[in-house]
Amino acid sequence: MYGLISQFITKPEDREEFIEILSEATRGMAGCLSYVIAIDILRNDAIWITEVWKDSESHAASLKLPGIQAAMTKGRPLITALGLRTTTRPVSGV
Repeated sequence: MYGLISQFITKPEDREEFIEILSEATRGMAGCLSYVIAIDILRNDAIWITEVWKDSESHAASLKLPGIQAAMTKGRPLITALGLRTTTRPVSGV
């Protein structure tokens, strides 16, 4: 398996719009086992995305999907900074 944990920073007033864009675009991606969008409770301008994929190739293929490309174009102007990001190898979970 292949995992990513990423933090995105937006203006506080843009956070919900960014979440909506991601939520709509990321449904039903082939090879995606889990895609969780969470608000940071300590920062009103940050979200965390935790992804689990069958493999890194599935993740790479998802970035080429028309819906994902459109979401990236629409959402990119709302991002003010990229926070922490790490690649993981999930080994267990529910």
